[in-house]
Amino acid sequence: AHFSGKKSGSSKAEVSRDGKSAGTESGTFRIAYFEMDSLAANFDMVKELKAEMLKREETINSEMDRLSKNLQQKFNYYQQQATSGAMNQEQSEEASRIMKNMDDEMKTRKQALDSEYSDFVMRRQNEIKSKIESFLKEYNKTKDYSYIVSYEQGLFYYKDTAYNITADEIKGLNASYKSKKN
Repeated sequence: AHFSGKKSGSSKAEVSRDGKSAGTESGTFRIAYFEMDSLAANFDMVKELKAEMLKREETINSEMDRLSKNLQQKFNYYQQQATSGAMNQEQSEEASRIMKNMDDEMKTRKQALDSEYSDFVMRRQNEIKSKIESFLKEYNKTKDYSYIVSYEQGLFYYKDTAYNITADEIKGLNASYKSKKN
């Protein structure tokens, strides 16, 4: 049918540069995009998440430093006792067991802190994603885009800036976030 020039029952939408359908029954088909890196740099909720992540990382690092120093102090104490001859074989074995337990506890605590941190980041990223999706759903009620995608370097090779809604999205998300925060 295609090569014979005969028309088939289905029609493909041809879209002009202004996003309007070029004479099809299916209506318009428009795609908008937003710059993900600009959104990440300017959305207050993302900025707060980055600050919270940094604070939690510092807390984890300080706790691990404290545990490491305790372990090192205990090791130095036992090392001093062993070299001065103040420890017998049984005490030396007990000291080794205590050191191994402290090291195991430190590793277990590090795993727990890392897991809590990962869960926190994942939850917050999902909140941000949900907030963006909700905003875009509301935003699109008056814009009638068929798709709104995020532009990330290397994923798309061409973009027409006429359909860039990043500024609208950042403004709307920050306004919405500030109103719900207050």
